[in-house]
Amino acid sequence: MGSILTLLVVVAIIVGGFWLVRQQQATKTRELDDAKADARRWVERLGGQVLSLVGTNDAAKQALADAAERYTAAGSQMDQARSAAQARGVTETAYEGLYYVRAARSAMGLDPGPELPPLPGQQGAGAVTEDREVDVDGHRYGASPTATDRNTHYYPGGTVAGRRVPRGWYSEPWWRPALVAGAWGVGSALLFSSLFSGMSGVAYADGYADGMAADGMDGGFDGGDPGGDWGGDFGGGDFGGGDFGGGDFF
Repeated sequence: MGSILTLLVVVAIIVGGFWLVRQQQATKTRELDDAKADARRWVERLGGQVLSLVGTNDAAKQALADAAERYTAAGSQMDQARSAAQARGVTETAYEGLYYVRAARSAMGLDPGPELPPLPGQQGAGAVTEDREVDVDGHRYGASPTATDRNTHYYPGGTVAGRRVPRGWYSEPWWRPALVAGAWGVGSALLFSSLFSGMSGVAYADGYADGMAADGMDGGFDGGDPGGDWGGDFGGGDFGGGDFGGGDFF
């Protein structure tokens, strides 16, 4: 009798284990399907804007080119997504692309549309609040809160290779080498200090050293993940179908 009871318990444990594994697999599949469906909607919305808008000035054209780059990247990520976290990464790439779309619309004098959820590190990085021109190692850099004939490269703000880059328009995309390499080069400390020191609203307003402290770093640049981990789920929120004066943004 005892042997039979023991056998039944063992069988129940095995059956329960198989059931639990199948439930976990089913849950992961549902999460992946939901995340992919949400990502697909955002990618399609980004694509609609990229394909329908035509830049009327250099700043808008550059911003739309950056948005198109994110659209292409999101499509590639979608093809490779094998987990819910990877699918959410697709959504996050699409969000970034939509920030460039907003910038392009603003540069053309159009309604930028509804606000987007903040990007990782964006709020901490702050935003360019004044026009500035600086010379660093014989090279001239510019920054401004709005697009100008000289400052035609937009950055939505965030963390690049462990450093906070404020939202704004710049004369050139000087952050891209660090974004690709995952680390900043020699002389970048002087660039940050010269370009942002004393400017209200940015992480380096009180100087480069204070900006480093704000990032929780003790010196040198962190060659960590450029752009940070975007694993957070934005919840598939809708912008509410905001209207842009004659046409829906999405």
